[in-house]
Parts: sequence; structure tokens; C-alpha cells
Amino acid sequence: MAYKCRAYPDDAQRQMLARTFGCVRLVWNRTLAERHRLYHTEGKSLSYAASDAALTVMKRDPDLAFLSEVPSVPLQQALRHQYKAFSAFFAKRARYPRFKSRNGRQSAAFTRSAFRIKNGELWLAKTTAPLAFVWSWPGVDVTALGPTTVTVSREPCGRWYVSFAAEVPDPVRLPAAGAVVGVDLGIKDFAVTSDGQKIPSPQKLPHRARALARYQRRLARCQKGSANRAKAKAKVARAHRKVRASRADFLHRASARLVRDHDVIVVEDLAVKNMIRNRKLAKAISDCGWGEFRRQLEYKAARAGRHLIVIDRWYPSSKTCSACGHLLAALSLSTRTWQCPSCGTRHDRDINAAKNIAAAGRAAGAGNGADACGADVRHSGSSRVQPAVKQEPSGASLGIPVVQNGE
Repeated sequence: MAYKCRAYPDDAQRQMLARTFGCVRLVWNRTLAERHRLYHTEGKSLSYAASDAALTVMKRDPDLAFLSEVPSVPLQQALRHQYKAFSAFFAKRARYPRFKSRNGRQSAAFTRSAFRIKNGELWLAKTTAPLAFVWSWPGVDVTALGPTTVTVSREPCGRWYVSFAAEVPDPVRLPAAGAVVGVDLGIKDFAVTSDGQKIPSPQKLPHRARALARYQRRLARCQKGSANRAKAKAKVARAHRKVRASRADFLHRASARLVRDHDVIVVEDLAVKNMIRNRKLAKAISDCGWGEFRRQLEYKAARAGRHLIVIDRWYPSSKTCSACGHLLAALSLSTRTWQCPSCGTRHDRDINAAKNIAAAGRAAGAGNGADACGADVRHSGSSRVQPAVKQEPSGASLGIPVVQNGE
């Protein structure tokens, strides 16, 4: 568990941490450049032991003597983070590591040998005063928390944060709610559930996005290197933070409510990277944050003892009648309501899709993801995807698409 809260360093601490950020950035960039050189010239990789030895050589360089003026632990942690980043890249879990910039977020990680917590105060290595921070969890004692790592960061907007990473006992599982819900994600309404509830998109986000665009236009008109450009750049960073905070707050509230009120949550495996290739809908899809929403559902469901089922992205949830199982041959995106030609039921497109998603999740849960209707289902906590098997041509049941009368 990680606890992130605001920090308020004094002037001396700001200078020390700024030097530490610069040294961490230098070590990261030089090590990354050496990895590039070894791979392209000799076809070899750089191990962590070799990078650690290279750090010792850098500290002995008279031109880099300032590396010894900052705590050594954040520099070593930068090497460990880069090694893990490449391991995640080769395992296809993350993108290729990039060089660090002085204009982005700055951070430094301190392990137990480089910090101590005494009487609720945080003392970092090579500092003469405790780092002031605001603890936002009254039910958690920071002194008894026993963090393994403390990460101090500075955002481009100028705010300082400190994160405490600690091992905590498993949370108490939520009592059974006795409900299964299918969730259909959209743009006009962020999400529509199988019980007819519509979660509207956040109202403040468009307003904050317009303010961000206004500040960006002002920044573009400023002369590079001027004091006004620096002020305008700070305003753009603050606007970015407000947009990011509004989106994160909305996603946390929506995901927490779904996990709290339902035992089983069923969603579609959306290919967001492919969907944003549509230039007309790319910005709207990116603003929704579907990928982050699913990530929050996964870890919150695991902590609360709930089950998250992810069905195949090609499942025709919108074109299938949730009452009789009739499958339409085609359904345009502009069609928001339609009437089933088989049973005459009139459907709201999104609610009908959510009902079918819930039905597919029930079938997958009953068959452990191995039956035809539960094909390609990924359960919470597992990356294994069940392959599709033969689809029955008849015997339609609720939420199972079957083409009828040659349609």
C-alpha cells in the first residue's frame, strides 16, 4: 500500500532535494545512454551489477564530484528502477524506458537506510530538519506504519508530495451484496449498468479543458526564455493538474461505488489504443480514461473480495436482443434505440448492451470461462484468456446472440 500526501519542504530542503533530483536524472540518463551504446555497438545488455560499478566510477570523476554531495540511496534506486523498467519492457508489460527531462515530474526514492520516522516526523538523509507533510489518514498511525520506501516528488506545477510504501495486512472483505452488474462504457454517458443506471460523464472536465487550452494559447504567444513564459508555463502545469485531479476523482468514485454495491462486475475488453485512431472520437475517448477505470476496478475488486469478469471485445452486446437473443445483422453507431424484429421489445442501445454483458458474465462464471458464450473471458487476478469453442447454432438463451431466419 502506498500513502501519498502533500509535503512542504523549507528552503534548505528544497535546494537539497533539487540537487538530488538533478543527480538522479543524470545517473538515469547516463546509464540509459550506456545501455543504448552497448546494444547497438556490441549487441550486449547492461546488468545491474555493471551499472552499479559504473556509478562508483562516476562518483570518482572530478567533474561529477557533486554526486557525493547528495544521498547515495536515491542514485542506487534509480539504477534499480531502470533495470526493472527494462525487465517490464521485455516482458511486454510496459513501454520502452525514456530519458528523463528537467521539465517533467522529478522524484527521488529513499529506502530505510536513508530516512527515519520519529515521533511522527520524517527525517531524510543529509537534512538538518524534518520534512513537513500533511497526513490525511487519521485511522492510520504513520509512526507504526513502518514504510519500506519513501518517495519525494515535485510536480511541474510546483507542488511537493511524499509517498510512503508499506506492507499492510489484507483488508477486510466487504459483505456479500448479492448483485451482478454489467457495465457498458460510453462517451455521452460514461457508463451504463445492466440495472438501468447511467453514470454521466464528469461535468467539470470540459470546463477545465477549456481553461487549459486558453493557458496553452497564452504560452504559445510568449517569447522563449522570458519571465512571462515561465509564468505562463506554470499556469499550464496547474491547469493540467486540475484536469488530472478531476478525472481521477471521478474514476475513483465511480469504481468504488460499483465494487461496493456488487459481487460480480462484468466489463468488455476494450481496445482503447485502436479506438483512439478515430480522429473524430480520439479526444473524447482519451478524456474518458477507460483504461484507468478498468485498472481501478481490478485492484479494488481484488481487495474487496469481489470478482471482475472481462468478456471478449468482439461479443455483439449492442446488436443482441437481451430478451430473446435475436442478433441484428448491422447496427449503426448513431442508432441509440431499436426494436427487436423477433419479439418486438424496444431497447435502449446502452442498457441493452449492459444487460447482455451481464448475461455473458453469468455464463462465464457458471462455466469458469470455458463455454461458448463465455469465450475469451479474463477473470480478476488472472491474465489467462480462455479460447473460444464451437458456438451452438440454436437454443438461444438470455443474452446469447443467435441469427434467426437468415438475418
